[in-house]
Amino acid sequence: MDAAWALLFVAFAAASPYKTDAEFELLGALALVQISEPRIPLLATPPGALLAIGVKLLLAYLLVGVSGGVTSSYYLLLLVPVVSAVTLLGTWGTAVLSVMACALYLSFLLWIDWNRYVLPRDQVQELGIRVLSFGGIALMMHQLAQTTRSQARLYREMTEKLGAANKSLADAEAAVRRSERLAALGQLTAGLAHELRNPLGTMKASAEVLLKSLPADEGVPRELAGYIRDEVDRTNSLVTRFLDFARPMELRRDNSDLNQIIDRAITQLERHHPPFSITVHRNYSPDARPAPLDSQLMERVFYNLLLNAAQASSEGGPVTVKTRVVPGGVEAAVIDRGSGIEGSQRENIFNPFFTTKPGGTGLGLAIVSKIIDQHGGRIAVESEPGQGSVFRVVLPAAA
Repeated sequence: MDAAWALLFVAFAAASPYKTDAEFELLGALALVQISEPRIPLLATPPGALLAIGVKLLLAYLLVGVSGGVTSSYYLLLLVPVVSAVTLLGTWGTAVLSVMACALYLSFLLWIDWNRYVLPRDQVQELGIRVLSFGGIALMMHQLAQTTRSQARLYREMTEKLGAANKSLADAEAAVRRSERLAALGQLTAGLAHELRNPLGTMKASAEVLLKSLPADEGVPRELAGYIRDEVDRTNSLVTRFLDFARPMELRRDNSDLNQIIDRAITQLERHHPPFSITVHRNYSPDARPAPLDSQLMERVFYNLLLNAAQASSEGGPVTVKTRVVPGGVEAAVIDRGSGIEGSQRENIFNPFFTTKPGGTGLGLAIVSKIIDQHGGRIAVESEPGQGSVFRVVLPAAA
């Protein structure tokens, strides 16, 4: 484009019938502004673009002035700034600049000594055609710019839709991979859990019999037997969680108020885990209508999310639970200002047996994700290390 512009102005100078120094200087200045305009960041801003349009309009006016005024062959160069304004100023701006270009061109009539010259009728008609040409060319350029903007807007919308479709496809592929892993791990877990239940029961019964049969003064054996019993209980609880994860869920849906479900989960957290002294802020939407949910399972979902938020937060840290109506359903968000989740970990937190907590099983969020999937909803997480996390649960509304 730079070469094309330079060649065009060189051709103007070569074809000029005037051959004056002022003409060549103004042609060079106009070419320099036109070529350098895209390279100067200041001229890319709206004020800078207006400045460039004004400079080009002035140079074109002076060029017409030094090459014969109203009779100049360069009169169409007054349209160069008008064309530049089409993409910036819109309909009214283009119209105003076109009128200004016409007025500047006709202003050369003021410099004619009408006592010595007479404008023939055919020259009046020529002037009229030239002035109308300004408006016609400006109108065509404006129409072309509108078409280009419409196409650009259409392409932008298509790009956004394709981006959304690609994201949905990637999410679907991730969900399929997670489902395949869950299915395989579920089968393995179910078989292993059933095999472990019987020896665990025997070990616990033996430890309790041993505790009852040992004298009260046998401190060390009684302490060891107590350890066995407690660890068996912990292992049995883990096996129970494995089975909960592995077995198919039967939802018992009823029209449940999501806000009330979250309230019960908060109460349960405060009752069972008093060491987590966090401040829970409730921001419920009054427009959230009852939805077809299994209230017990959904209470478990929000209990786990609140427990994770409490464990990630500092002592007395705020945790916000927010509900709102979204198209097709209702959204509940659990927001904390805790330690956050690393980017490399966010992709795996809903996978079973993935955990960053010492002694954790990695099943809490996997079970949460499974319950939400069974309800036809979805869960997503937004997190920045050191800034906190937001877990968003979207559930379908009642038909």
